[in-house]
Amino acid sequence: MKKGAKKSPPPSARGAQKKIKLGLRFLRAFDFAAAQHARQTRKASTIPYIAHLMGVASLVLEAGGDEDLAIAALLHDVVEDCGGAPMLKEVRRRFGARVAKIVDGCTDAYSIPKPPWHDRKVSYINRLKKENAETRLVSAADKLNNVRSIVSDYRAIGESVWSRFSGGREGTLWYYRTLRDEFLRSKPNRITRDFDLAVKELESLTREKARPTPQSEE
Repeated sequence: MKKGAKKSPPPSARGAQKKIKLGLRFLRAFDFAAAQHARQTRKASTIPYIAHLMGVASLVLEAGGDEDLAIAALLHDVVEDCGGAPMLKEVRRRFGARVAKIVDGCTDAYSIPKPPWHDRKVSYINRLKKENAETRLVSAADKLNNVRSIVSDYRAIGESVWSRFSGGREGTLWYYRTLRDEFLRSKPNRITRDFDLAVKELESLTREKARPTPQSEE
């Protein structure tokens, strides 16, 4: 190499990706999501719900998603939690058909009260099998963020964490295991691989908790 010549950076998964540009649409989507979810918090906590949406958007961007996918990540719960089918029309009007399609594909209920939990989850898993790769990426990021939160809370409060979930312990574990298996049917990516690891960590924690405590001999 000649003196003064610039050394090429080593190839990496992140460096090989095209630079992602976030513009005013992303900022508008963030403001819209923050306003719609303003009074909502994460399950059984005081954490603003926008924290979850930011986490999902971050995962999508780190996996190489573009601005539309990041916007869909910010808005992935807005139909389910903030207005149903009319809200989906508003998302399409504001952010376009591609974003609306992904948001729709991440939605498992369009009315309040929501349908019974188990039926709703089975229906969503069946829909997910037919969704395109973009929708599956955002959905996987959503579920990864959720499972990581469960793992963190489980380490802090143990089995009582399951009281937060309509499916309880067994139903929630079934749901995330089934989602993991579905996501892994497609070509793995950084989100689905991390989701697999997170589900395995949760399974390991619950197995350890289920082991009987040895009785000391008197």
